[in-house]
Amino acid sequence: MFITRRLEFDAGHRIPNHNSQCRHLHGHRYALEITLSGEIIEPDGLSEQGMVMDFSDVKRIAQEKIVNLWDHAFLVYRGDKQVCEFLAGMPDHKTVIFDVVPTAENLAQAAFNILNPAYHDSYGNHLRLERIRLFETPNNWADCVRS
Repeated sequence: MFITRRLEFDAGHRIPNHNSQCRHLHGHRYALEITLSGEIIEPDGLSEQGMVMDFSDVKRIAQEKIVNLWDHAFLVYRGDKQVCEFLAGMPDHKTVIFDVVPTAENLAQAAFNILNPAYHDSYGNHLRLERIRLFETPNNWADCVRS
C-alpha cells in the first residue's frame, strides 16, 4: 500500500548560472509530496489500525525536518558567494545553505536524503519512503524515488 501526504511552503532561491530569469532572486510556493509504502497496520486497539502510517505523523516529521526550516527561507548554493555574503549581512535572516544549486531536482534529492531515515518502521509493517515529489510551480516538479 502507498500513501502520500502533501505540504506547502514558500521560499526564495536563484539558479546563479542559469541563462534565463531564474538567475535572479525570486521565490516559489513549493509543494512537497511524501509517498510512503508499507503494509496496513492490523492489530486491534492501535490508534493507527487500518493505516500505513497516521497522516498527522507523516506531516509532523516532514514539518520538523524540512518545512519549518525551509519555509520563508532563502535557499542558497554555498558557491553563490555574492548572495551568501548579502544574506549573512542581514541579521536574523532565515537562510538555508546547500552544497548544490537549489534546483527542484537538487531540493527533491536533499529532502529525500533528510526524510528517508526519519520515517521509522515502528509497527513492523515494512514502512519506507518511496518518493519525494517537489513542485516548484504547479506545472514543474522533480521526483526523487527509492532506487
